[in-house]
Amino acid sequence: MKRIILVSLLLIFQISYGQTADEFIIRGNRLKDNLKDYKGAIADFTKAININPNYSGAYYNRGDAKFNLKDYKGAIADFTKAIKINPNYTEAYSNRGIAKHSIKDYNGAISDFNKAIKITPNYAVAFNNRGFTKRKLSNIKGSIADFTKALNINPNFTLAYNNRGISKTNLKDNKAAIADFTKAININPNYTEAYSNRGMAKFNLKDNKGAIADFTKAIKINPNFAISYYNRGISKYFINDINGACQDARKSEQLGYDALKLINAVCN
Repeated sequence: MKRIILVSLLLIFQISYGQTADEFIIRGNRLKDNLKDYKGAIADFTKAININPNYSGAYYNRGDAKFNLKDYKGAIADFTKAIKINPNYTEAYSNRGIAKHSIKDYNGAISDFNKAIKITPNYAVAFNNRGFTKRKLSNIKGSIADFTKALNINPNFTLAYNNRGISKTNLKDNKAAIADFTKAININPNYTEAYSNRGMAKFNLKDNKGAIADFTKAIKINPNFAISYYNRGISKYFINDINGACQDARKSEQLGYDALKLINAVCN
């Protein structure tokens, strides 16, 4: 009987005490980051906002959850609210820039990255994101400059190496691109995209065997990486491995990549 009474008292205490805004934020972040339950996270962040309408972090986290649901306009609205409450919220400017990039508002994105950098001059992520957006606007040299700034701040920033390598490939500087992809791989030996991109740079230099080796490494890390099967198939075609080219083309098509033209060209 005493045990039952004690439990009942505890339940009454918990109900009357309620949850604070911070507790909803903690639970929401757990749902968002660990369980990928973005809708549940949004519900918790909204509860935090209802308790404290001036909680900039709640708007920021809700914006991040909306972004993960591809509700980019909703994310932008929440990041904007966070910035209105805290005009020096570097991460909110940066993430709003990413959301704007996602709806192809590239100039708006760059404006936000500029603000993030102005507030926090050593924010490597913002330099990387601005470089990525500059490339979308065909400002390739400007993108390389930003990726280089990101790497000066953080020499182990694998994404910036990979992105700078892509920009160098766009300028047909394939040897320098290979060097960047290799740096990314040295830091992260399981970087699938870096292997794939290095394979493309080698292909551009007509090193088909080297390209095949890199595409094969990318596939070993991620067996469902359709574009690497496709690109490996093309490389095999150029060394007269027609059967291998056909197999890779069919595999990439099976995984959802549009490989019909390659299949028609190499599979009899």
